Amino acid sequence: MPKQMVRVDRSGRGSAGGARDMALDIVSYGRRGPGGTLRLGADQIAQIQRTVGRTPEVMVKVSGGGRDVGGVEAHLRYIGRHGKLPIETDEGLTQQGRGAPKEITADWQLELCRSQYKPRPDPGQKDTRAKLVHNIVLSMPAGTPPEKVLAAARVFARENFALQYRYAMVLHTDQPHPHVHLVVKCEHEFEPGKRLYIRKDTLRQWREQFAALMREQGVAANATPRQVRGQTRKPYRDAIHHRLRALRTFGQLPPSARAKHRPPKTSTFMRAKLESVLKALQTKPGTLEAGKETMQHTRNGVVAGWHAVTDALRSQGQAELAERVERFLARMPAVQTDAQRIADRWRETERSRAPEHVDARSSGPRVR
Repeated sequence: MPKQMVRVDRSGRGSAGGARDMALDIVSYGRRGPGGTLRLGADQIAQIQRTVGRTPEVMVKVSGGGRDVGGVEAHLRYIGRHGKLPIETDEGLTQQGRGAPKEITADWQLELCRSQYKPRPDPGQKDTRAKLVHNIVLSMPAGTPPEKVLAAARVFARENFALQYRYAMVLHTDQPHPHVHLVVKCEHEFEPGKRLYIRKDTLRQWREQFAALMREQGVAANATPRQVRGQTRKPYRDAIHHRLRALRTFGQLPPSARAKHRPPKTSTFMRAKLESVLKALQTKPGTLEAGKETMQHTRNGVVAGWHAVTDALRSQGQAELAERVERFLARMPAVQTDAQRIADRWRETERSRAPEHVDARSSGPRVR
């Protein structure tokens, strides 16, 4: 069976029943329509235009969730910046102040959740208790109007959770990219045995829905899988990302300013990863390519899917867009594992340091 494009028309509906423009999926295999001809609708063509035009991508991620009332209150205090920021609830109320987290958890009756009274795990053991809430982040790139991000988040939460799962949200603008922290109770409000489960396909649909809502706010937004855009690097976890950002910020300070501040702690995860890469460079360089074959197989499927798209576009009189897709494909970076990327960056750093060492030796006093 030849490689084809599957589920090009990924349409779905939000909880409120409104049709949503879902993301293009060109990685899989599938059947063509009647007569064997692949046809692209207006929504799919618009999706292709956004993707090859590098329209800003939305981000929707789950950043954990509290497993006891204390943990939920701690997270609400964190996103509310300990009483400084207003917390919006599903009832349309805005609560602020140090007592807001406790009021919200009491209103949600989290102490009645069945998982609340399971024993805590021993130190070092995995916590198998069910979550009381999901912590979700809705984010847009830098430069997006924060008020529009909040407006889209309100509609997103209402369509997916209203009258089913209690929720609260806070807008953060202290970083370049505006984002909304959304805390959602896991247990259904009227059906205690029904819980909210978040799977990969759920996150994918949420991304696509949030992108559509941002477009309704007049903001260019897109939601496509990173593999479809030619990206092979997985995002780091929040803790690692924050640590690396702090290190970069400190490194960009002038020497006089760095002397006045204590250097941030290094990331133990990244340090261990770098040490393993350096060890592999000395002993088994071939291990740096572990996993590259699988990544290349995925890339081949992506390329085949995009070629099917160009054929369909030309058959529908969209020759100019087909050429843009081909240029988009030509600019895709080569497949590279994280280990290879770290090794290349290390080599580049060492090469940049070499002239400094030479200058230091040449400028020193000569000894006869």
